[in-house]
Amino acid sequence: MNTNQFMKYLVLLAVITCSFASCTKDFEDLNTDNTGVSDEDLKPNGQDLEIFFRQAQMSIYNFSGGGDPNSYQVQQNLNADVYSGYFMSPTPFNSGQNNLNYAMVNGWNGEPFKVLYVNVLNSLNKLKNNGLAETYPAVWAAALVIKAEATSRVTDIYGPIPYSQIGTTGNIPYDSQEDIYKRLFLELDTARNLLLTFNSGTDTTQVPANIEEADLVYRGVDNKTRFQKWLRLANSLRLRLAMRIVKADPQLAQSEAEKALDPANGGVIDNNADNFRVAIPSGANFSNPLYFIAQNWGDTRINASLESYMVGYADPRIGKYMDKATDNGIAGQYKGIRAGAAGLTKDAYLGYSSINVNDGTPSFTASTAPVLMTAAEVYFLRAEAALRGWANAGGSAQSLYEQGIQASFAQWGVQGADTYMQNSTNTPIAYVDPKNSRNNAASPTNITIQWNEGASAEEKLERIITQKWLAIFPEGQEAWSEFRRTGYPKIFPVVVNNSGGLVDTEVQIRRLPFSQNEYNTNAAEVQKAIQLLGGPDNAGTRLWWDKPQTNF
Repeated sequence: MNTNQFMKYLVLLAVITCSFASCTKDFEDLNTDNTGVSDEDLKPNGQDLEIFFRQAQMSIYNFSGGGDPNSYQVQQNLNADVYSGYFMSPTPFNSGQNNLNYAMVNGWNGEPFKVLYVNVLNSLNKLKNNGLAETYPAVWAAALVIKAEATSRVTDIYGPIPYSQIGTTGNIPYDSQEDIYKRLFLELDTARNLLLTFNSGTDTTQVPANIEEADLVYRGVDNKTRFQKWLRLANSLRLRLAMRIVKADPQLAQSEAEKALDPANGGVIDNNADNFRVAIPSGANFSNPLYFIAQNWGDTRINASLESYMVGYADPRIGKYMDKATDNGIAGQYKGIRAGAAGLTKDAYLGYSSINVNDGTPSFTASTAPVLMTAAEVYFLRAEAALRGWANAGGSAQSLYEQGIQASFAQWGVQGADTYMQNSTNTPIAYVDPKNSRNNAASPTNITIQWNEGASAEEKLERIITQKWLAIFPEGQEAWSEFRRTGYPKIFPVVVNNSGGLVDTEVQIRRLPFSQNEYNTNAAEVQKAIQLLGGPDNAGTRLWWDKPQTNF
């Protein structure tokens, strides 16, 4: 971008990420042009792709705040990243009363909602209004994939959210989570059809000249390859969402999964070159927010559950995931913090294991692209599909399970996958906290690594989900959703539960309450949303797809 474009980009970024009155309505007010950017600038072959398309991609996992990762911290790291068993903060925020021990903080709980509507859907609505769907249908298809990814994450946090009528005036009603999922499948149908049409044609010039700058996911390839990758991502996302609803609507889950896996529809992600990574743009002081809050603020450390599994399994990936502790007495060990730990102070726990930021070739740097979906995850989804007897899985549950492990090891550049998969004895270890024995816990499970064809379907599923959980680190939102769906992996519950009885310690947290801002500005519709939710608006109420029944 030239200097004028760059300044307009920064100004628009500030407008999009500012505070708001009610995110789900009055898109025209949100989109009012007070920045000096003309309609000509915002034609779909112009600067808008370098602003709004990029903004939507960067805000799925929000690092769009000009280098300040506070939004990501409350969007994900201080909720899903902890609830998934990946991370825990050594910082006792809010005098120790916070989401990490289920004393839910209103000011935190609205951030995922805000990011979706102000940063993602607002940006995509701008592109739609500027005619992107008609002018560049393949790029619009990619936008629909981004939309489905971002929306699914937020409905999986709250349950019902406004969706089908956003952008209209007045108070905006909420959709049931069931209706949202069905709409997402339809939008993924549209994306698939547009991408199939583009990929089967010969005109690969029907894209903006600046597509390479706008597309932060699939870069450095020709346009046909680019949109083949987007198609595989669309199908892979459909497979993920289909599996999510297997208890709520088994027939729809199976039909959507088989559609995703049908080779005629373009395939799914099956190699690490197609992983869903969002590149950190150069300039404007952007950085990987997980790295930033770990390294610069010291606000996130490894969770005791991840220590238990990786140390217990002697997992060769452990040094890629985390640094060894520096605290006196445990220096040189991999040591996590128990979620909702008792006696938490930052001085005491800052020296526990962080993500790998300090060795000679750290896995996480300021420029490390956040990874939102991997080939390993898709292999594990396919393994579960095969376990359930669904068509088009492309192999047995065992072969796909093992390919998932191999893909993860390759992604992290680690050797020894074959030896790891043959281990039939190692199990997760008990947790010992040298600072406070109240935080100690017995091993959460006796599940081993090696596939056992003679095991029950439930044991096979625990094995699949446990290895998927290890493979998709550090993407805590997806890991938390799968934990709620399946009960796996078995992770340590919080030590201190300050929910006042609203969240069962053993069942663990199921959702975030609705945004306080919505109570203030859209109260009548929030009350209707609570009826759609089917339970009180608290952190213990299960979502539509989160059924307490067994997995089979």
